[in-house]
Amino acid sequence: MDGTEMRVPKRILNTLLSSLAAGVVPRSGAPYIAIGRKEEIGSLLGNLDEVEEGGAAVRFLIGRYGSGKSFLIQLIRGYATDRGFLCADADLSPERRLSGGSDAGLATYRELMKNLSSKASPDGGALPIILSRYYTTLQTELLKDDLSPEDPGFVSGVVSSVSRMLDELEGYVGGFDFARVIAEYFRATAEDDGEKRSACLRWLRGEFSGKTEARAALGFRVGSVIDDENWYDYLKLWAILSRKIGYRGLIVFIDECVNLYKIPNRISREANYEKLLAIFNDTLQGRARSLCVIFGGTPQFLEDTRRGLFSYEALRSRLQDGRFSDAGYQNLSAPVIRLRRLSDNELLALIRRLTILFEQKDGISDVITPEQMERFLSATLARAGADEMVTPREIIRDYLTLLAILRDHPDADFDKLIQPTDAPSSDVGATVREEPLIGAPADENGQGKRPSVSVFDIDL
Repeated sequence: MDGTEMRVPKRILNTLLSSLAAGVVPRSGAPYIAIGRKEEIGSLLGNLDEVEEGGAAVRFLIGRYGSGKSFLIQLIRGYATDRGFLCADADLSPERRLSGGSDAGLATYRELMKNLSSKASPDGGALPIILSRYYTTLQTELLKDDLSPEDPGFVSGVVSSVSRMLDELEGYVGGFDFARVIAEYFRATAEDDGEKRSACLRWLRGEFSGKTEARAALGFRVGSVIDDENWYDYLKLWAILSRKIGYRGLIVFIDECVNLYKIPNRISREANYEKLLAIFNDTLQGRARSLCVIFGGTPQFLEDTRRGLFSYEALRSRLQDGRFSDAGYQNLSAPVIRLRRLSDNELLALIRRLTILFEQKDGISDVITPEQMERFLSATLARAGADEMVTPREIIRDYLTLLAILRDHPDADFDKLIQPTDAPSSDVGATVREEPLIGAPADENGQGKRPSVSVFDIDL
């Protein structure tokens, strides 16, 4: 995308820049600032192709806080909805887990259903919309058979068509009740019974505490409700249903998995890891269809041998790096994708993209020069410990703050603003420091060097 020709809708632009300035990942507009990560994105899009063909996949995005995990999740979510997939995303927390007391697993399922999104409803809340879309398809098919909503046989025609579509689901765990509630939802829609339709949606969202409550609201007997133990089985049913009602599959994103690592009780923590292992095995052994689950977490969540996934031997043996990883190459077909540090050129391209968006939002120009962009990045990367501590989130937040100051205070001294607090003034404006780089020419110490960057090197 050529930044000089990029035009972003005003509503998206305002939300995008406000989120980034606050250090929050935007739910919309991510493609407008997507820089780098081509290999990672390509690998994840390959998983979408597998799901479209009826397969399943599971991936782990591992990176430090602020390294871009959540941004990449929102980026792939946008790609997936545009390509006709259903997506559901949730952040784990002390109240939302994969398993646990107080319906912590069910809380995650409810969050996923609340955030269910499609191309027509990219911001969530898509459950009634996708069902209404399929109902419209049913109406069109029945009209071809000379059955209109006013005909006495219309309701039975709807139920018959839905029942045939749902026959396959009855062979899965929870499938009979799931199919029954879906069929009754469409019956209620055809009969314009808003109360029953609402009760069916509540059951599908997992909002009933027990079978008795569900039976009273639905008006018919169900053998189960969605709860802390079986919620993942119903996700698998949603994945199959998504294909049957015209979508390409279901993509589930579960972020902030470090909250599982933080569970203090070992038994409770391992119960969550057992649920994660069940998801891993189901997707890779063919017991799930049209489903991809993508987890986001920190290296600590993955690698800590006392409390992380590597403390659970069944997961460690599946997720640990192979013996060739020490050669410096990343296997992007493995379940774990470790987010590398963005290169200096990619960071400079990101800064340039942010400048274009910032100036577009305020209808101004020349807030900062290309040479000053380089100097800001050089000063940022020259700080002590920048390799370990500086992340895209921090750079974005600091840079947008700098742009706002330069816009609001034309007399502000740029050199003083970018002066590092942990480096002498002579470091300001230095070229981007050289770093070891695999495959680069060796210096006199045998280390590869990363060339200094120039604004003219960027390919947007």
